[in-house]
Amino acid sequence: MSEKTIKAISKYVRVSPYKLRPFVDVVRGYSVDRALAWLQNCEIKRVRPIIKTIFSAYSNGKNTQTDISSMQDLLIKEIRIDQGPIIKYFKPGAMGKANIQRKRLSHIQVELARKISK
Repeated sequence: MSEKTIKAISKYVRVSPYKLRPFVDVVRGYSVDRALAWLQNCEIKRVRPIIKTIFSAYSNGKNTQTDISSMQDLLIKEIRIDQGPIIKYFKPGAMGKANIQRKRLSHIQVELARKISK
């Protein structure tokens, strides 16, 4: 019996993927409630999109599969931060030159799986 995967995707998050990946590496494999508790304790503004995406995936699963009762039933099977488009703009530099600035965007993809009961 193949089980449907529970997914959520956030696109065009205005935080660099290099800044998000260390937080994602910590919570990969955690249960949803433990991951959300850990991320909410960080108190860093850039983890908010990760929290929202994980909670969105949990809500998607709760709405589509009626037998999910709590966040402890689900594990974070896969969580991925991909590079989005780069917004390039110019700022004034020394001696009248223009320096290019790059604002990197991210795509967050979360996939949850049911915890295997023993």
